Amino acid sequence: MNRQSPELKQTKVVLGIETSCDETAASVVTKDAATGEGRILSNVVLSQIEDHRPYGGVVPEIAARAHIEHLDSLVARAMAEADVDFTGLDAIAATAGPGLIGGVLVGLMTGKALAAAQGLPFLAINHLEAHALSARLLDDVDFPYVLLLVSGGHCQLLKVAGVGNYTRLGTTIDDAVGEAFDKVAKILGLGYPGGPAVERIAKTGNPTHFSLPRPMVGRPGCDFSFSGLKTAVKRLADGCAGEGKISEKDAADLAAAFQVTVGDILADRTAAAMDRAGAMPLVIAGGVAANSYLRERLDALCRARNNRLIAPPVRLCTDNGAMVAWAGIERFELGLIDDLDTPARARWPLDDTAQPRLGAGHKGAKA
Repeated sequence: MNRQSPELKQTKVVLGIETSCDETAASVVTKDAATGEGRILSNVVLSQIEDHRPYGGVVPEIAARAHIEHLDSLVARAMAEADVDFTGLDAIAATAGPGLIGGVLVGLMTGKALAAAQGLPFLAINHLEAHALSARLLDDVDFPYVLLLVSGGHCQLLKVAGVGNYTRLGTTIDDAVGEAFDKVAKILGLGYPGGPAVERIAKTGNPTHFSLPRPMVGRPGCDFSFSGLKTAVKRLADGCAGEGKISEKDAADLAAAFQVTVGDILADRTAAAMDRAGAMPLVIAGGVAANSYLRERLDALCRARNNRLIAPPVRLCTDNGAMVAWAGIERFELGLIDDLDTPARARWPLDDTAQPRLGAGHKGAKA
């Protein structure tokens, strides 16, 4: 539940905490009320890649324990690098979901404890909203815009009409695109994390050597599907490997074909969403938005339509505290302060009115 904020100062300064998956992050961000300019004073991110690499993916218990071990020191470091103390903050923001619930609880409870101890307003941030608003931190983009949110756990197209005002235009009916990158990397023996590994090897491959299906392309609506594409890659890889290991050339060609196919799917589905939403800029966000090839494909789509593509810097595409702090500033300006009993949420869709594509359990919609 939200309550009205106190009178705001001209320059807002907010500490943001992010622990929804396998990055432990803290950041201090400011916004000048007169110019609207955002500035990152510090942005400390501790990756857990080496902790999870032996398992080929994120292990929730390991992630949560790592957050507990490192978060306090990261917050202290972020405050020191920003050269502010708690008396210089206007509020504290922390991710409250969606995400791995153990990790979310670590950051959320830390944020609440700091807010209570320092007598500061608290902002419980939707991780997806933090991604959705991240382009506005360093770029001049006004509402409304179309958002393509692509990451390891999410693949959605939304119309962003304002803070807290989201309409889902399309979503995946099975797997997220980032998860598809990770699985394809595992199939090809490229290691973890999969997205950067596939992008690296794809640069040396021939994207026309293998033919892959393009699920949902050309169909009505704006939904995605990646499960069948992963299966097709697996079958081709198995056929190339025979009884042994797939060759480096075949792996590079398959990676290149897969990446081009994903580009075709994203461009087709995004074009359908832009047709539905009307004339407005396109924003891409989430970890997969760091892929340079996919950025180029979407930029070409926008240029062909005399439209504008806005993409956050690569460092703000993957999970970070700056996007959480910025979302906190955006909500703080509207007086959307949260109570300290705000719960952690494993699932938290941006558009609560949209019907789930993957069904829903007791925790809420899965997608």
